[in-house]
Amino acid sequence: MNNISIKCLKSEQIESGACHGQFVINSLQPGQGITIGNQLRRVLLGDLGGVAISAVRIAGITHEFSTIPGIREDVLEILLNLKGVVLKSQTKNVQFGRLKIQGPSVITADLIQLPSGLEIVNPNHYIATISTSNILEIEFKFEYGTGYRLASQTFSEEDENYLQLDTIFMPVQKVDFKIENVYDTANNISERLFLDIWTNGSLSPTEALESAAQIIIDLFVLLLNNKNTNESPQADSKNQSISIEPYTNIAIEELQLSVRAYNCLKKAQINTVGDLLQYSPEKLQELKNFGRKSADEVFSTLKNKLGIILK
Repeated sequence: MNNISIKCLKSEQIESGACHGQFVINSLQPGQGITIGNQLRRVLLGDLGGVAISAVRIAGITHEFSTIPGIREDVLEILLNLKGVVLKSQTKNVQFGRLKIQGPSVITADLIQLPSGLEIVNPNHYIATISTSNILEIEFKFEYGTGYRLASQTFSEEDENYLQLDTIFMPVQKVDFKIENVYDTANNISERLFLDIWTNGSLSPTEALESAAQIIIDLFVLLLNNKNTNESPQADSKNQSISIEPYTNIAIEELQLSVRAYNCLKKAQINTVGDLLQYSPEKLQELKNFGRKSADEVFSTLKNKLGIILK
């Protein structure tokens, strides 16, 4: 245990500013690999925070089903494109940005005027195209958070003029790990843990791993320093029941399924990943017009995008 070490095997930047890193943790005792791997994976996917566009205000537009004269995309398409803008921030405060462009022009993320301390990771990300001499003016609201937040979960009088977005704060997109047994000359067994981390580029895999490790350390320090309080067990159980997996509120639109599979799920009132997880593979294939090919697509997408394997 005293010889435990961690090493970065690979660190690379992939398309659109996203990053991938591979790490190995050596000299673990048998059984520790699965414990550490599971804990790190859950924290990396669920507890790390990030900044994202949470709402926009478009000049002359009152609802998301509008069209803008001279703009190739409708408002819904623009909102969907804005969800792909990846941001890096030095503060957790709510901030605002603007975009004002006169066409004809192709609008990309780098044209957004940002406040100090905020940076766009993928500046070439496409937003919209102005095909005439019209002016497009948008005000952006940037917020810090963790996990995934539906637009329906944010209502306030201050935001009544804004169009809300389903907001993805998670900087870590995917985490995989595997464990290998290592035998020494005396035939003693130890384990080594291989950890692969993919991020959206707002922080590096190394930074993500360090932050996750610190969160776990802080948690156990609190447990060690915890003293008896007057809080009742009922209150504790209530707080525990509120916590949910970070992916349950993710809309199925985020899975980017084929039109056939998507339509079948929507007709069955399956609107989120949480709804989808209520179905077994057998029950899923009983849906009308939902065949084996569509089922395989859903299983593969859940595994590759979210690391979820349906039993």
